[in-house]
Amino acid sequence: MDEKLKIKISIADRVYPLTVDFAQEEGLRSASKKIDAMIKQFEENYAVRDKQDVLAMCALQFASQAEQKQIDNAINGEETIERLNKINLLLDEYLEN
Repeated sequence: MDEKLKIKISIADRVYPLTVDFAQEEGLRSASKKIDAMIKQFEENYAVRDKQDVLAMCALQFASQAEQKQIDNAINGEETIERLNKINLLLDEYLEN
């Protein structure tokens, strides 16, 4: 049974009421904390006049991290395939002897 929860998430001093699956709650709360920490970091390190600018920079930061993980996973996947192909060749050579 999919149990739904009504929670309130605070981002950039605004509260957002959400209805989420029970399994999503922890991830959403953690993401909210990370966003707020990143907002604070941007505000401390850069001359930011508008919350929208800070939120845009946070979105860009998170999106670039997600994209980089996909790129890294694709590269690691190719390396794994290459290793498996080498192992297959070695096994073929061994079995032929």
